[in-house]
Amino acid sequence: MIDADDFLRPLAERGFSFFTGVPCSLLTPLINKLVAADDAGAHLAYIPAASEGEAVAIAAGARLAGRESVVMCQNSGLGNAVNPLTSLNHPFRIPCLLLTTWRGAPSLGDEPQHELMGAITPALLDLLRIAHRPFPTRADTVAATLDEAVAHMAEHSRPFAFILEKGDMREAELDAVPVAARSAGSVHELAAGGALPTRFTAMEAIVQALPGNAGIIATTGKCGRELFTIADREQHLYQVGSMGGAAGMGLGAALNVSSPIIVLDGDGAALMKLGSMATIGALSPANLVHVILDNASYDSTGGQPTTSPVVRFAHVARACGYRSGWEVDDLAGLRHAITQALAIAGPHLVHMRIARGSSSKLARPDVAPCEVARRFKSFLAPWRIAGR
Repeated sequence: MIDADDFLRPLAERGFSFFTGVPCSLLTPLINKLVAADDAGAHLAYIPAASEGEAVAIAAGARLAGRESVVMCQNSGLGNAVNPLTSLNHPFRIPCLLLTTWRGAPSLGDEPQHELMGAITPALLDLLRIAHRPFPTRADTVAATLDEAVAHMAEHSRPFAFILEKGDMREAELDAVPVAARSAGSVHELAAGGALPTRFTAMEAIVQALPGNAGIIATTGKCGRELFTIADREQHLYQVGSMGGAAGMGLGAALNVSSPIIVLDGDGAALMKLGSMATIGALSPANLVHVILDNASYDSTGGQPTTSPVVRFAHVARACGYRSGWEVDDLAGLRHAITQALAIAGPHLVHMRIARGSSSKLARPDVAPCEVARRFKSFLAPWRIAGR
């Protein structure tokens, strides 16, 4: 059994300073130390995510912004993380250190909901092709164990996991304070009510309005394909998978760089991880602009309808703590909203209604995802915030 500091100290010495996840009681000692260190200005950050999948996306964004990242969760939440681990970390070759607890371990009597996941946790990590080791339980073995993990991530550019069981770490009572409440922002309703523009023309207008130092993360599907068709640049990241993860990835990047980070989201993707808006509102990165291009359909899979017609995303953003939300449905309103969002500290959300459908001649990115990630990281490097 070790103390939380026995693990965190050598971890910090190896450059890991950005932590995100969903709590488990077995992780409480670590979370206590991280929150206390963050409050004391020790450059250790803990981001409470709304879901494990969101945490993986946040960590990926932070990694591309130059921050070594750790994702912490209970093994019951590994199911929520499977999609980004397989369709974001794997193809883009973005490593992170994954710390999962082992509820329902064979040696431990536990609640019935942990029985199956407890039985399959190591095998699930094997199936995901994530190398893993038992959590170190002696202080004199932590350094060597971490060195193995760091070396594996450096060689393979893949996540590495530690499995923590009950009794591996000395327990502690919760000592974290609640997230501070934020005052609601403003909503600007500029809908003109005319014919809706296409996503392609809307994205052209956005790209033209952005400064040269803006990083753009486009959600999976035709959004990313259209951005690639408009212009393929090093500051463009096309999320070919991990639907719903663009906002979390944008948050992870925005917290660690000073340049604008623009998330181009879809209505279906935004609805899939609506909790990410609460995380963004709570962390309040001033340089994040979240654009939802809403055609009320899953355009990339055939145009099946989403539930977005009953959702006013700008008002949701306001309620979540965004600085402002904009409702627009034409190019003039879109340009105005983007210009204002870039001029005032955020975060901001722009809800842009667009027409259904897309061009039948859309290109697909011919740059490998790992190369897209590498050049995006290189682009962000000059804007990394010192000390993080």
